[in-house]
Amino acid sequence: MTMIKDVFQMIDAALKEDPARAQGIEAVYQFNLGGEEPGTYQIILRANEGSAVEGEQETPDCTLSLDSEDFKKMVEGQLNGTEAFMSGRLKIEGDMGLALRLQEVLSAYTAAQ
Repeated sequence: MTMIKDVFQMIDAALKEDPARAQGIEAVYQFNLGGEEPGTYQIILRANEGSAVEGEQETPDCTLSLDSEDFKKMVEGQLNGTEAFMSGRLKIEGDMGLALRLQEVLSAYTAAQ
């Protein structure tokens, strides 16, 4: 079974390999995860680089709070972010426009699995 840390390490490796897949999004996404694997993680996207880190390193533009299992389902494409938000399983603070583009970012970096 994949651990949350492994998911973020995989996203980090993919970002370092090809930051262009983020399609020009420059933002800091923060994930406040609860449930079985609680923790705080960030995906930091810049013009020519990106990284995924544990903890709060930068001020987030968009913060997403959800259960760690639901996050894994989102990454695997089994849970749509919009559906999760509408059903109350995902809470979003900050830039909603960035939140709407998150699925693009996640799918760009998790398709490489």
